[in-house]
Amino acid sequence: MNPGSLTTAGLAALVFVPAGLGTLLLLAGRRADRAAGPVALIASVLVVALAVLTAATGPDLSMPFIGMVEGGDFAVAVDGLSAVLIITVALVAAMVVLFAVVDLPRHAPRARFFGYLLLFTAAMLVTVTATTVPALLVAWEVMGATSYTLIGYWWNVPGKMAAGTKAFVTTRAGDIGLYVAAGAALAGTGTLAMDDLAAADGGWKHVAAAGILLAALGKSAQLPFSAWLSAAMEGPSPVSALLHSATMVAAGVYLLLRTQPLLESTGWSAETAAWVGAVTALVLGAVAAAQKDLKQLLAASTGAQIGFVVLAAGVGTTAGGTAQLVAHAGVKAGLFIAAGAWLSALGTKQLTGLRGAARRYRGIGAAGVIATVALAGVPPLSLWVTKDEVLAGVEGAPLHIVSLAAAGLAAVYAGKILIIILARPETAVGLDAEEPGTRTVPRPAAAAAAVLAVATIVLGALALHPVAEAAKVVLDAEGQPSPGWAGFLISGLLAVSVLVGTIALRSRLGGLERTPLARWAGLGHLLSASPWLAAGRAVTVIDERVIDRGVLAFAATVRRGAVVIGQADHRVIDGAVRTIGSATRRAGAAMRRPQTGLVHQYYLQAAIGFGALFLLLIVVR
Repeated sequence: MNPGSLTTAGLAALVFVPAGLGTLLLLAGRRADRAAGPVALIASVLVVALAVLTAATGPDLSMPFIGMVEGGDFAVAVDGLSAVLIITVALVAAMVVLFAVVDLPRHAPRARFFGYLLLFTAAMLVTVTATTVPALLVAWEVMGATSYTLIGYWWNVPGKMAAGTKAFVTTRAGDIGLYVAAGAALAGTGTLAMDDLAAADGGWKHVAAAGILLAALGKSAQLPFSAWLSAAMEGPSPVSALLHSATMVAAGVYLLLRTQPLLESTGWSAETAAWVGAVTALVLGAVAAAQKDLKQLLAASTGAQIGFVVLAAGVGTTAGGTAQLVAHAGVKAGLFIAAGAWLSALGTKQLTGLRGAARRYRGIGAAGVIATVALAGVPPLSLWVTKDEVLAGVEGAPLHIVSLAAAGLAAVYAGKILIIILARPETAVGLDAEEPGTRTVPRPAAAAAAVLAVATIVLGALALHPVAEAAKVVLDAEGQPSPGWAGFLISGLLAVSVLVGTIALRSRLGGLERTPLARWAGLGHLLSASPWLAAGRAVTVIDERVIDRGVLAFAATVRRGAVVIGQADHRVIDGAVRTIGSATRRAGAAMRRPQTGLVHQYYLQAAIGFGALFLLLIVVR
């Protein structure tokens, strides 16, 4: 086998290994529960190795899919952008699987969980390597479906399935844009190749840009779609760690980075993306600062941090946006793993119940502190550098001010976490544990968080000019603006100052929790009032009030009919059977009476019988 075919086979295996093993686990069901964790772990390690191989070689693969249409093949390839993303997705997924193996309860349907998790990972890998719209659409749909099953994994717990439905319906509303973009691309270019979107004729280009923007904002939980992030927190902690770092929310902004030439060619869509990203970063940053629930805080901060990537796609700093996406994936996955481990150990995700969590569990606590400090934008950690790479391309005072304010808010909500987890522990913090505060954090969970913390530190090297320029060469983004040391210094001082001020004024943070920001600034109500969910609510009402009631009424009728039939069976049919049986028994008893065993009685009976026959013959004649 020549090297080219070997790397192509590696690209195919990159997708088919998690997809195939995930499907097998789902088909096996509960019988594979014991083996599911080890199988998923082996698969994730293989995916990391295959990701490194394919990132280094850059293969491509194409299979016939939609005939008679140029660009209708199911085609994937690895270039600089997708190479960075497949390694990020593979590494984060491996750490999440490692955490899930020790965090998921032993009695849980583990084959179902890991099966969907592997399928979800495979869909994300196709998304970031797709070179045609059909391949992207297939992966996009699989990702949406599996995210629904993962968020609603505990389907028998009230509210879990509703949360999954909310996330699914919201993202599906945005997904319509991707189909609109596909139609516009075909009409405007005659092809479904991703790279040809910017070459669409006339108005079709603007339609395609609008569709791409809608789909990306929905998937990445940007305004006005942000509320689904809050609902998604009902899923297990490993699901939150994966969805909110390198996969679900990353898919939308990856699409914007991939199609940035299309946004730039229309003008208005790039400016819209820039402003939506900046405003989302500001609004959700304030929402995060007002949360009392750690997972809700991290969810809101996810939307805020991803907003900087949307901003980057809008202003054309795709290298900075990619760096921000990768750095955020490592930071947020590590924080969600730490939060999930503390939840399992202490029995609560409320901030008040997590006092001193980092002190109690020093291994994972150290990793959580590093990730939190990075989230604040403190130098020399990753998000300090990547935000500045994004902001280097921002022009115009209004947009710059909003972006800087959003960056400052990151230090506020990060400071709120640090205040709690570094506080002196209270004697009783557990809510659900039988022995509060005595459960240990499994070493694999601490190891996964530690790996991500190390990545957070290493990515800080992007502040070095040679490293940053080398990254731009890989991403084919040479010539894009970069911040100078003055910019790095100012942003670092801003982050440290706000973080110190937040800690010093921690007593006033409670006021934010009593504002509408604590309820996600009413975004859930705004989303519920939107036209695209009105139909969904109507369907829900019809389902609950008409279909469900009809089914229940029919069931009640059938039940009453069964009771009537049962009574009829007992009284009529059973009664008739009993009557016939009794009559037969009496007839048998009567027929036994002549059987006396006395010969003279038999002669007498025979004489009487013959006499009766003789009389009958006379009468009949």
